[in-house]
Amino acid sequence: MTQIYAQTPAAENQQPLHELGDQYHNSIKLLQNRFRIDYQVDEITMVFFREFGSAPVVLVKPDGSKIFEADADGENIFWYDAATYDLVNIKNPTPGPWQAVGQILPDSRVMVITDIELHAKPLPDVLFSGEILKQSAQLTNGGEPIDSTEFRDVVSLEIKFVSTNNPNYNNFGAEVATIATFEDNGRGMDETPLDGVFTGQFNLSVANGEWTPVFVVNTPMLTREQVDPPLMLYPNPIKISMIEDGGGDGYHKLVIDAEREYVDMNSLLIDGKVRFPNGDVQNFSLTEQTPNAREYLIVNYESGVYRIKLTAYGNTKSGRDFILDVPEYTYLVEEPEVVIEPQMQTTGADGQNNIDASSQLEQSPPSSQPEPEEQQMSQLMFWGLIIGINFIIIVIGCVTLWLYLKPPKKPKDPENTQVESQKVGMLNKIKNKFSKKNVQQPEITPNKENSEESGIIDLSIPKKD
Repeated sequence: MTQIYAQTPAAENQQPLHELGDQYHNSIKLLQNRFRIDYQVDEITMVFFREFGSAPVVLVKPDGSKIFEADADGENIFWYDAATYDLVNIKNPTPGPWQAVGQILPDSRVMVITDIELHAKPLPDVLFSGEILKQSAQLTNGGEPIDSTEFRDVVSLEIKFVSTNNPNYNNFGAEVATIATFEDNGRGMDETPLDGVFTGQFNLSVANGEWTPVFVVNTPMLTREQVDPPLMLYPNPIKISMIEDGGGDGYHKLVIDAEREYVDMNSLLIDGKVRFPNGDVQNFSLTEQTPNAREYLIVNYESGVYRIKLTAYGNTKSGRDFILDVPEYTYLVEEPEVVIEPQMQTTGADGQNNIDASSQLEQSPPSSQPEPEEQQMSQLMFWGLIIGINFIIIVIGCVTLWLYLKPPKKPKDPENTQVESQKVGMLNKIKNKFSKKNVQQPEITPNKENSEESGIIDLSIPKKD
C-alpha cells in the first residue's frame, strides 16, 4: 500500500509528520510545500498546480539535493511542463520528506496519480447516424472522485468509435472516428463549469453499422482506455420526398416520414429551411402531433435545384429523447418542355399529305443570317440608290447652269444697247469657262455696217462659208 505523509504544526500533534487518512487519499495538502513519500513506493506521478506562466517548480529530496526540470532523463524522471502545472513521474523515489519550491497556488495539493478512470453511463441500445447525444462522466483517481478544478487542464477525455470491419455493414473499412470530447467548462451541453462532471456532446455523423466504443483518458504521461461491447448504429430514420406540383398550381409538396419501427411519429417535430434555386432561404417548422407523415408546401419559384436541411426532434419507441441532424436533401425541378402544335396537313391532287405553307413558316425558326439572294438584292438596292441620287444631283446642276447660260432676248430700247452688250459679254465669259475644250475664242468684231444701220451691235458669231 502506498503511504503518503504531510507535515502538520507541532501544536496539533507531537510528531512532525503523520499519515494521511482516506480524506486525502488522492492528494497531499501542502504545508510549507512539504510532503513525505513512503519507502514502499516504487513509482510516483505527481502534479503541482502553480500560477499561470510561472517557472517550473524545483523538488528538494530528503538528502537536500535538488531536481530541476532539466534533470529529466526520460527514464527515471519524466517531467511535463505546462503553463499552469508540472506533471512529474519519478521511479524508485527516495523515501522521506520532500519539498516543492515554486509559485505554487495557496490551496494546491500534490496530487499523486495512481489509476485514473473515466466513469460514463452506458450508451443507448438504439443509436441513429446523425444523432446529437449528450453524455456525462466523472473522473476517479485510485477509485476516488477527483474534485480538483485545476485537474481538468491535465487530462483530456474522448470517446472514439472503432469499426468492427463487418463486411455486411456500411462502415466496413472505416477509419477510427472521435465522436465526443468531454469538457467541464460550462459550454455546449455541460451544465455547470468546474463541478467535476464532464459532459460530452456526441455528433454521430459517421456511417451506420457496427462500432466498438472506446473511452480514452489522456495525460501527457499516460493513456487509459476503456473498451465497451460493440453496438449498432442504425441509419438515419427520417425519410424525405418531394412531389412536384403536388400542392396545386405553383406549389411543390415536401413529405417527411420516419421509420415507424424506431420512431414515435406522434412526438416528431421538424425544424428546417429551404434554399431555392435563386439563393433565397425560407425557414419553417412543423409541430403538429399526428401519426401521419408531415407535409409542407414549397413555392415553385423557378426551375433548378431545391435544397432542404432538417433537424428532427422526437422520441424512440422506448421513450428516449433524440435530436437528429438530417442529411441535406436536394431535388431538381427541370424546365418545362416547349409544346409544338401539330402541323396542318392538306391532301393534294396526287393523294399525298402536304404541309400548310403558312404553318410551316410559323414553325420554322427565324434565320439569324440572311440568305445569299437576300444579300445580293440588298447590295443592288444600295448601289442603285447611290447612283440615282448622284444622277438627280447632276440633272439639277445641269438645269441650273442652263438657266444661267440661256441667251437673253434682244432689247427694243436702243438706249440700253450698251448695257445689254456688257451683260452678254459677261455671259460669254462664263460660258467659255464651263466649256469642255476650254479653248479661248477669238474676239468678235461687230459689223459696223449692220450696227450703224440698226443701231444694235451684232454679237453673233459669223457663219463659215
